[in-house]
Amino acid sequence: MSKSRIHKLLHLAAEQQIVRGKDAADLGVPRNYLGRLVQRGLLEKVRRGLYTSPQFSGTEHVSLVEVSYQLPKGIVCLLSALRFHHFTTQSPHEVWMAVGQKAWAPKISSPSIRLVRMSGQALHFGVEQHRIAGTIIRVFNPAKTVADCFKFRNKIGIEIAIEALKESRRTKKATMEELWAAAKVCRVANVMRPYMESL
Repeated sequence: MSKSRIHKLLHLAAEQQIVRGKDAADLGVPRNYLGRLVQRGLLEKVRRGLYTSPQFSGTEHVSLVEVSYQLPKGIVCLLSALRFHHFTTQSPHEVWMAVGQKAWAPKISSPSIRLVRMSGQALHFGVEQHRIAGTIIRVFNPAKTVADCFKFRNKIGIEIAIEALKESRRTKKATMEELWAAAKVCRVANVMRPYMESL
């Protein structure tokens, strides 16, 4: 095996923080070499098919990166999106991901995920893309996250939804117009109206 190809893979791992077997194959490094690099201490195995550089100190969003690799069409939502947007200091013990009503749901043992089924405009409205550790993370924007909290208040609690609304206004991460548009898409305009009017 060419040392230059392995060097490129190790450089990619240091740069991206997380690499997949596919990344190795794209560089011409057979996947079975990943195990050898782990044995030699040049890579560390994060999960099945995911590897990182030993120098990787971790990122606040590493679980989102891991789930996004395993569920590329999923969108970070609800409690995980609240944490991503810094609307809460609590870290949910599950990664909350939105998927289509009929989307295939892979069996992911770690990190633990909580799937939320959505459809139509509610699934496609307010999706942002963020590059973290070399991968694209899809996350609902702050306004859509707040509206989703009201829509799924029976799952997460109305107190969390109200706090998310207040925090979105305090941090100026969502305008009233953006919140109102998201509320209409999520069909919770009547539920959110009194809380928005009280701000």
